[in-house]
Amino acid sequence: MDQANPFETPRTYSLHRAEYLVGLAVTTGMIVYHFGDIRWLPALGLFLYIDLIGYIPGAIAFKRSGGRPIHKAYYVLYNVMHSLITQGAVAALWCWLVKPEWALLVLPFHLFGDRGLFGNFMKSFALPFEPVRQQGYLRLLDDLGLPHPKPVGHAADPVPVGHVPARAATPVRETEAAR
Repeated sequence: MDQANPFETPRTYSLHRAEYLVGLAVTTGMIVYHFGDIRWLPALGLFLYIDLIGYIPGAIAFKRSGGRPIHKAYYVLYNVMHSLITQGAVAALWCWLVKPEWALLVLPFHLFGDRGLFGNFMKSFALPFEPVRQQGYLRLLDDLGLPHPKPVGHAADPVPVGHVPARAATPVRETEAAR
């Protein structure tokens, strides 16, 4: 919401997703307009490689973890592969090494779709790899007087697993706080 409170309420999260839906709509329009100019085999490869490297290994590890933490490398892979910066660099390299072409539209199409349609943003080491509602976040919404969002992608809220729990805050002694 701001620099001192980097979290989102359900409303600001929806607005954030809406911005990516606009990008998805523009990208989709360009894909439709240039449909005949797109080399579809490279486009399919460019679309799929993001998840083949950045999502599927972490999703499998999360599923197999049985409640144990999964390695942070899965989070890093996801975040690097689902970064507009990374995919911009891939597009620039592709233009330099191969050629500029309309197939590259699938890169922003993929990322805008993930964020706008599915609400998938960067993954934090402090949370499970897959979305699981956190009790602390629900308490925060209660404190703000906001309704809880519905569970995402699960029939019921599972117990948060597959992440490293946050360390407990250490209390500040009164003499240190007075300084």
